[in-house]
Amino acid sequence: MTKQEREKAYIHWLYQAAGMGNRAFLRDLEQAGTARSVYEMAARGVLADKLHERYRKKAERLHNAVKDYDVIGRYEEMTARGISMVTLGEAGYPKRLAAIHDAPYVLYYAGSLPEDGRRSVAVIGARNCTEYGRVMAETFGTILARAGILVISGMARGIDGIGQNAALRAGGYSMGVLGCGVDLCYPQENRGLYERLLTQGGVCSEYPPGTAPRAMLFPPRNRIISGLCDAVLVLEAKERSGTLITVDMALEQGREVYAVPGRATDALSAGCNKLIRQGAGLVTTPEELLEDLQAQLTGTPGQTFFAGQLSLPIEDTCMETTQIQGKGMELLGLLDFQPRSMETLQEAYRNAYGRAIGIPQLCHTLVQLCADGYAGQIGGSYYLKKRN
Repeated sequence: MTKQEREKAYIHWLYQAAGMGNRAFLRDLEQAGTARSVYEMAARGVLADKLHERYRKKAERLHNAVKDYDVIGRYEEMTARGISMVTLGEAGYPKRLAAIHDAPYVLYYAGSLPEDGRRSVAVIGARNCTEYGRVMAETFGTILARAGILVISGMARGIDGIGQNAALRAGGYSMGVLGCGVDLCYPQENRGLYERLLTQGGVCSEYPPGTAPRAMLFPPRNRIISGLCDAVLVLEAKERSGTLITVDMALEQGREVYAVPGRATDALSAGCNKLIRQGAGLVTTPEELLEDLQAQLTGTPGQTFFAGQLSLPIEDTCMETTQIQGKGMELLGLLDFQPRSMETLQEAYRNAYGRAIGIPQLCHTLVQLCADGYAGQIGGSYYLKKRN
C-alpha cells in the first residue's frame, strides 16, 4: 500500500468517526495534522488538548472510535468491494465539483467518476411524473447520451431514474449521486439501474459506505448533482419541490438552468413554467439544449430526432408500426401524452381525416391500442399515448 493510500485509510476512519456533517470540526482537525496523526493522538488520549474546548466531547468520541478499529484492514475491505474514495485536492477529484464553495472533502464512489473534459447535464424532475414527463426524460436522456453528454442525476424514481436508464440504453455514461452509502441501493425499485450504473457509469456519495438513507441526507447531496454538471435540466416539477432545491444550488454555483415547459393547468409543470418566467432557458427539444451547450450530435446520417412531435427515432419507439394498420394508426397519431376524452378524439378524427368514426369502432380500436401497449386508459373514457 502506498503512503497516499495509507493516509486515505486514516481519512476513511476519521470521516466515519468524526461525522461527515461536522465540516467545522474537520477543518479544526486539519490544524492538528494528518489523519494518521489525529488517529495517533486520539489513541493516546491527547487529542482534546489540541482542539478548541467546544470539541472536547467529539475528541472523546474519536478516542473511543480508535478501540478495536483496524484502519488498514477496514479500508482494504472497502476497496475489495469495489468502493473507492477520492479526497478534495487529490488529482482524481472531479474538477467541476472541486470548484464549488462547499465541495465534500471525501467522495466515495463505485464504478467510474465522470470525465472532467466532457460536457455533463443533470436531468432532474418529479418522482411521480406524468407520461409526458416520462417521454421527455427518455428522449432527452437518449439524445444527450448519443451526443456524448454525461447524464448526472440522483437515481430517484421518476424523472431521475428514467433519464439515467435512457442514457445507459443509448450507450452513454451516467452518474448517480446517492443520499446514502454507495453500497446501498435506494430506492430498491431502481435496483436494475443501480447495477447498470456500476458497470456503465458510476454511483457516488459523500456519505461513508453503510450509511442508511435518511430524509436529512438528501438535500445536501443535491449540491453534488449540480456541482458535477455544466447545466441542469428540469423536466417536471411542482412549484414547491425538492427538485427546485437542486436548482437553487445550481444557480449559486453559477450553473446554467434549463426547463421544459408544460401546460399552465398541470401541477407538475408549475415549477418548470415558473423557472422559465424567472429566466431559466426554455428548451423543447434536445437539439436546443445541445446548441446552447455547443455540442455536436453524433447520430447517424438521416436520423430525425424531432419532427414537430415528441418522439424518438422510429427504431427506438415501443411500437412496430407495421403491426398497426388503418384506424389504429390514424388514432395513434391523434393521441397525446396528456389524456384526451373520446369526444375530443372523435372531433379530432373528423377534423384530421374528413370523415366520422363511430363510438363502437372508436372504443374497439382504443381498447386494442391499450392491449398492445401503445395507449393507456384513464378514468374510464380518457386515453393517452404510452411508451413501454
